[in-house]
Amino acid sequence: MQMNLDEKLDLLDRIYKVYDEFARNLDVACKRYCDSCCTRNVTLTTLEGYKIVECLISDGKADLFNSIRKDLHKKRFQPTITTNRLAELSIAGEDIPDERSRYFQEECPILTDRQCPVYKVRPFGCRCFVSKHSCGEKGYAEVDEFILTVNNIFLQYIEHIDSQGCFGNLIDVLLYFESSEACRNYREGLLNCAKNNLMSNRSIPALMIPPEHRLKIQPILKALLSL
Repeated sequence: MQMNLDEKLDLLDRIYKVYDEFARNLDVACKRYCDSCCTRNVTLTTLEGYKIVECLISDGKADLFNSIRKDLHKKRFQPTITTNRLAELSIAGEDIPDERSRYFQEECPILTDRQCPVYKVRPFGCRCFVSKHSCGEKGYAEVDEFILTVNNIFLQYIEHIDSQGCFGNLIDVLLYFESSEACRNYREGLLNCAKNNLMSNRSIPALMIPPEHRLKIQPILKALLSL
């Protein structure tokens, strides 16, 4: 049975809670005002973007759209592949696009006083970005391989439940939903991803779990499947 948007948003909340429980026990350096990773490279699904826009409007922060639009001319990472498309290519043994050279270090346009104004509904791309040491001090993040595997699984699940939606840069997704007509179209399942610099989401073809992590990840898979 196909879920409606409210059911998908509720499921997204529960997926976030499962991850937050997992992340609570991680030994990471991330803390308040640690904003080195808050760049224009954040990607997300339309389901997550819709949730953020709802929050901006209900909290009286719609003026942040002006901040986003003001910096629209600045370069930003616009992905050419979704997580589940990556899984499809891996299964087929096809070449994977190398997108590393397309990242830019400009600050996230909605960051305010070094804090995120939508932190409570931040997308998974922000939620899962953790590091063993301060990124600001060393200039890069250090993430355990198992955490990367866990992150990929959650990215796959979130894309899967929004498989009729789109995927792209946070800026492109939020500006798309600034229009009430776009929000209505999304609720009705009428989206044109390519027209809006976005890519179509896909269902999970297979979970990307390396052999060495298959046993350790079972509790997390069980928690996700129970949803």
